[in-house]
Amino acid sequence: MRRSLIIWSVIFGVFVAAFIGTVIALNATLFSAGGFVRVYLDSVARGDVQGALALPGVEVPEGVSDELLDPDALAELSDIRQIDDVDLGDGTHQVTVEYAVGPSAGRSTFLVQDAGSVFGLFSGWRFTESPLATIEPTVLHENRFSANGVPLRTDSALPVAVFTPGWYVFDHESAFLAAEATAVAATTPGEHLATTIDVQADTAFVEQVQEELTSYLEDCATQRVLMPSGCPFGQQIDNRIESEPVWSLTAHPQVTIMPGAERGTWQMPPTGGVAHLTVDVRSIFDGTRSTFDGDVPFTVQYLITFQPDGSLLITAQ
Repeated sequence: MRRSLIIWSVIFGVFVAAFIGTVIALNATLFSAGGFVRVYLDSVARGDVQGALALPGVEVPEGVSDELLDPDALAELSDIRQIDDVDLGDGTHQVTVEYAVGPSAGRSTFLVQDAGSVFGLFSGWRFTESPLATIEPTVLHENRFSANGVPLRTDSALPVAVFTPGWYVFDHESAFLAAEATAVAATTPGEHLATTIDVQADTAFVEQVQEELTSYLEDCATQRVLMPSGCPFGQQIDNRIESEPVWSLTAHPQVTIMPGAERGTWQMPPTGGVAHLTVDVRSIFDGTRSTFDGDVPFTVQYLITFQPDGSLLITAQ
């Protein structure tokens, strides 16, 4: 009986020692300040947005959009490794990590503070500064843009909150418009970043307007009158007309498109072209007959807007 009691006492002692060792090991790793930061980073790397936001101290700033706190907006985060864990006193630790995010490598420092114990055994932590940053995008000439493929609009609550570390590419691409992509690396918790998305007419836009303008001018040239109706060219002749006027286009205006004065409008600035007119005339003074055969310069200028179905509305100015 006594021997059995001794054996069970030894087993119990070994169990207690193992349990205490496990608690110490977990407090030094998973439940350490660095382990807490690693839990956050692993959540972001997995795209577990709700898991990351649920950690103590992860707070979205007031007055910003949370549209980029979305798994689809997160760039790949990998190669996470802790570089340092500095005890600043008063239960505050400064944890520095390195990683690869998107196409670049980076380093971030997080401040965490002792938040009491978990189950009375394990250390609890919270971020003393939310590990989120904000980005304020300025979109020129358009209302729509995207960040890491997530569609946004300028009437959203801006700026936008983002996870750090993060790599965010802002751009615009649609049927007729495009913006050169701008990348923003968010590496410092609490920082406020800014970027500009300069939306411009793309080649398809210019080609479409050029095609419609060319067709319109060619239709004008089919009118057998001196002043084609609704057209930018015409010729006044004081003498009597002896034949049908014949128009042709010697030089089509070459389309360029610039942003208009109001957001969402576009304009073709004053641009010259040349039409050619051939018509027989008779002088009302002496009755002589001659042929007017010459070039007629003209200028066009247009305001261009998008209709609800996505087609272009081109209005002469």
